[in-house]
Amino acid sequence: MPVVAGVDSSTQSCKVELRDLHDGSLLGSGSAPHPPAFPPSSEQDPAAWWTALRTALATARNDAGVSGADIAAISVDGQCHGLVALDAADHVVRPAKLWNDTTSAPQLDRLKRRIGAPEWIRAVGSLPTAAFTLSKIAWLAEHEPAHYRRLRRVLLPHDWLTWKLSGRYVTDRSEASGTGYYSAAQSRYLPEILAHVDPERNWTDALPEVMDASTAVGTVSDPARTELGLAPGTLVGPGGGDQHAAALGLGIAPGDVVYTFGTSGVVFTTSASPVFDLDGIVDGVADMTDGYLPLVSTLNAARVTDTFARVLGVDHQGLSDLALAATRTAGPVLVAYLDGERKPNRPGAQGILAGLTSETSREDIARAAFEGVVLGLVSGERHLNSAGVATGGRLIATGGGARSAAYTQLLADLTGREVLVADAPEASARGACVQAAAVASGRAVGDVLREWAPATRPVAAPRPGSHGEREAAYTVLAAWDALDTDTAGSGETST
Repeated sequence: MPVVAGVDSSTQSCKVELRDLHDGSLLGSGSAPHPPAFPPSSEQDPAAWWTALRTALATARNDAGVSGADIAAISVDGQCHGLVALDAADHVVRPAKLWNDTTSAPQLDRLKRRIGAPEWIRAVGSLPTAAFTLSKIAWLAEHEPAHYRRLRRVLLPHDWLTWKLSGRYVTDRSEASGTGYYSAAQSRYLPEILAHVDPERNWTDALPEVMDASTAVGTVSDPARTELGLAPGTLVGPGGGDQHAAALGLGIAPGDVVYTFGTSGVVFTTSASPVFDLDGIVDGVADMTDGYLPLVSTLNAARVTDTFARVLGVDHQGLSDLALAATRTAGPVLVAYLDGERKPNRPGAQGILAGLTSETSREDIARAAFEGVVLGLVSGERHLNSAGVATGGRLIATGGGARSAAYTQLLADLTGREVLVADAPEASARGACVQAAAVASGRAVGDVLREWAPATRPVAAPRPGSHGEREAAYTVLAAWDALDTDTAGSGETST
């Protein structure tokens, strides 16, 4: 029985799904943790990702009861933007700086002034933040010149894992368009932007080849095959970004909007044409087909509710129960920038809990914790609409937070819409399977996406009157976001 493997290498863990090549049915799964990493200096050793992949794949094979010889193709999606620096011998120069590492904010600000924000958006489709790879290259050049001199290849996390599998330096449009030096609309690198970091370096030789999403990179190399127990000739897909893979796994169609509640928060949809938001909030990145995935990604999501559960002395279920028990129309509002923020760009900001009175209850505070995360993403959807992107189709919640009744109920209340979840609890790993199936069968990724689209079911509907009652909370958030970066980054905390 031919099987495909989908690997999701996220910030927190590696997850692997094994699915039947013909009908996409789930056969087995496995996971393994990554070392914890927290802003502002968020780094991981790439070797830990490979160790986790080996463990998760072995667990998935045992769960499915299949051998390595059954796996026809494997594809990897990963956390976006980060920097894996390799030297001439392909050794990792230093630990990888992750997407949520904000230490390169000063370098990003200097690049933005030099290039010009509108010009940068028109060139690459997004206004880069400190999450983007370019700022991390600039940080390396400024802070660790000895390491920078050793730099010969620039890879993203999923690129490095694909290299470990295949021995090839490749990427795809979805990941390349989150670097700050690739034009999604023109499907080409822009070395003139990298020249703002170092005009002397031959950047073209340092960058991975951008592969078509439905084309195999090659086959698993002998060293990887031995370590993973795979058969000779196992195909390797080009992979992609984690949210981009989730779009495949969820089978979204134009007009659908997805809210992702994970380590980061993301709201996205799909588009046939490129999107350019001159306000700099929407990232007009490519997807893992031949289209685009306009999205807004926040730095603060599940860790916000993790923090408030700890502060209130309850577990996650207890925090959800408290939030759903809040009954007062009024109540505090959380500006949830606990670790800074990237959309809007507030790398130095901290959280603000506003509107406390002598009537404030634990229930009110718990609701504010969930609501603060949701409001950031509701704001993102409104920015998508302002950029001309339609989101009137299905509203789908995904990510670990989507299993929380408080997240989905407050999302329904704040949007005034029914919230659905898909039969795809690990949407990104499922999406990587979609690409692997396309590669193994010689079909287009988009065709497999439509054939494998999972069923959805409603989990929350707006409570009567809730949308209007809490619109004031959105107004508070919008007022804070209207402040300039220097003021918003000052980091006051109110309790």
